[in-house]
This record gives sequence, C-alpha cells and structure tokens, in this order.
Amino acid sequence: MTTPRLYLPQALQEGGLYRLDQGHRRYLSNVLRLRSGDAVTLFDGSGWDFPGRLERSADGEIAVRIVGRTEVDAAPACRITLAQALPKGVKMDTIVAKATEIGVVKLIPFYSARSVPRWEETRAAARVARWEKIAVEAARRCRRRDVPTVTPVAAFAEILAPPPGEQGERLIFWEEGGRSIKDILREGGASPPRDYFLVVGPEGGLTPEEVAAAREAGFTVASLGRHILRVETASLVILTILQYERGIFAGES
Repeated sequence: MTTPRLYLPQALQEGGLYRLDQGHRRYLSNVLRLRSGDAVTLFDGSGWDFPGRLERSADGEIAVRIVGRTEVDAAPACRITLAQALPKGVKMDTIVAKATEIGVVKLIPFYSARSVPRWEETRAAARVARWEKIAVEAARRCRRRDVPTVTPVAAFAEILAPPPGEQGERLIFWEEGGRSIKDILREGGASPPRDYFLVVGPEGGLTPEEVAAAREAGFTVASLGRHILRVETASLVILTILQYERGIFAGES
C-alpha cells in the first residue's frame, strides 16, 4: 500500500509529534485501518515531505512522530499564475484541482464583465476557502510538496497591474484574435521567461474593452486557434501547453 500522505497547515520539524484532527483520524483508522507504528507522511506546503510513524495515546488520540524529511524539490523551470474569470456552477472546482496537478503556483479568481457569478463578500470568501481545500487535496493526491495559493476574488482591473518586483510573460487569451501560443512560447530563445501570468475569461469570453485594457497594461493577446473550447478545457489546455514547452513536462525541472 502506498504510504498515506497528509497535509498539516503548520511548520513541521524533524522529531516533532503532531496530533491529527478528527478528519485525519477517521481516514487513517476507519478507512485505511492503520495501527501504531505504521508509516505516514506529512507535508506542510513548504516543499518538503516529512516521513513519520503513527502513535496512539491511551486516551485515543492519534499523532504522527516525524522521523525525517525528504530532499526539497528542485526549483520549477517555470512559475505559473493563472487568473481565471469566474465560470458558472462548480467548474471552478475542477479548474482549481487540475491546475494544482499541472503545477500552477497561484490561482486568482476574478470577476470579468461576462462572469455570471456575482457574490457578496461572505459567500465569495466561503468559495475561496473551498478552493483552498480542493488545492490541498489535489496536492496531496498528486504528491506535490507545495500547495498553490488561492487569492480572494479580484476585480478585472486589479489583475492588470503586476505585483511589485514581478517579472515575466503576461498573456491574456482571447478567442477573437491574438498571436499563436506556439509562436509566443517558441520565440523566447535560449533564455525564456521563468514566470508566466495567464488570464483566461469566462464562458462568454472577455470583452473587447477588457482585452484592450490588458494590452494597454502590457499583456500579449494570445490565441489557441480556431476552435472555441469550454472554459474548463481552455484553462487546462493552456497550462499543459506551457508546461510541455517550459516546465514539468519538458523534462527540465
């Protein structure tokens, strides 16, 4: 059996003893039927895995004693931020999970002019908390050692200005025009950008005004070709193409 791997949102240390919450206890005891001494791996999103052993106390508490840590992953060949306009229904759940598997380091949900969801602050915060949990579970499942950041829902104007000190390629995808993503990625030469900031619209697409504003802010308008893809398909295709050319699927990281 593959060693179970659990995420704990705290800084982990070799030799430490870490109690597990009810959900983790139920999973290890009732689902996996583990006993004291069985192997469990913890991770905290820092880039390390912490192998440990299960310990049970007399009062029924379950904890993991960390016995070591594995070598940190090599720095990725590229770092990808995905700014995703909010789609309808639960499509964002799928995008968050799959984007985590494909290696996105940050995901920014945002309202575009044609986004259908329009939530008040409390409901938006609850959705973000849900997506954070989905990202954690996806990272655990695919054995990724870090967890991507999911930011609060932003307005379109907020995503146009890069964070201070951030450099790299900024691409906005538009089905009504733009340069081929293949041409954009293959013109980088011997020293292509390491950081990529990608903007993908909702089901109805981005408006010409939004694309013009992005172009004015320094974005390159990119295209996936003639076919119109569903929003959840488009995001994953873009990420896969980029990782194939620059990242985890290119054999460079």
